[in-house]
Amino acid sequence: MTAAGGYDAAALHRFAHDSIARGSKSFALASRLFDRRTRERVLLLYAWCRAADDLTDGQDHGGTMRAGHDAVAAVARIRDLTDRAFAGDPTGDPAFDALGLLLTEVAIPRAVIDDIVAGFELDAADWRPRSEADLLRYCYHVAGAVGVAMALVMGVDPADETTLDRASDLGIAFQLANIARDIAEDAAADRCYLPVDWLVELDIPPGQHMHPAFRPRLAVMAKWLAEMAGEYEASARWGARKLPPRSRWAVLAAAGIYGDIARAVRRRGDHAWDHRTATTRAAKFGWVARAGWSVLRRPPLRRIARDGLWTRPRFAGDAEAAQ
Repeated sequence: MTAAGGYDAAALHRFAHDSIARGSKSFALASRLFDRRTRERVLLLYAWCRAADDLTDGQDHGGTMRAGHDAVAAVARIRDLTDRAFAGDPTGDPAFDALGLLLTEVAIPRAVIDDIVAGFELDAADWRPRSEADLLRYCYHVAGAVGVAMALVMGVDPADETTLDRASDLGIAFQLANIARDIAEDAAADRCYLPVDWLVELDIPPGQHMHPAFRPRLAVMAKWLAEMAGEYEASARWGARKLPPRSRWAVLAAAGIYGDIARAVRRRGDHAWDHRTATTRAAKFGWVARAGWSVLRRPPLRRIARDGLWTRPRFAGDAEAAQ
């Protein structure tokens, strides 16, 4: 089957299904809750994000980074192939053609995709946050902007800035949970996403945060990350009420599954990095059931305010151009 623009839609959908099956068991489960059309589009976007992330890090669906990998050159390639996807020019690379196919069906403002690519550029530059605001900006670029793109794929109006803010909040919550969980793995790869200001406040020398003597203080920072993740998750949950029922079901299930990661890291304290924190299969299905029950009930009427939460940049001009 060939779609608009000369893309082999059937092959690209197969590629996207394989990508999520290999890359994220949690999101693969949540994605089954979407209606078929939305799920296929969500997986196309996921396949592009996964491949671009792997290109940046020199990985294959996560895992070990290749020695001598040129991340800067990889991001240049990402930009070039993404340009071609927006131009409707098949690239021969299935991940970027997946994005191209998606763009024949959904108007995603270029600024949103550029903000995601900016996250890859931060990683390629070995960027590290100095402040909490820096941390949140990073979380936005690597995950919050993906949440915005996903919301657009689910049918949110590009002009609905309030709902897109909440979609960004969910991505930020996910990334804060990932950072808390992966502190040890990041340190092994010579990366650190803990703000320098936090390290100074707790009197931890830069580069020494994984020393056993600092585990109790590291647990304090993990608690801060988990608490922040909870605030952004709560905001996103309230925003999900604007989504169609099947999409709301998937988003609420994913919020609970990823939220459990942050909650588990906080609960484990000093032992949070003895082994990788994961959500059990039973817990995942528990969140699927709870999310389904939430969808059947009337959406919450009491507004959850975003007071004090970091807010993404606006794309009004691009949104109008994309319509």
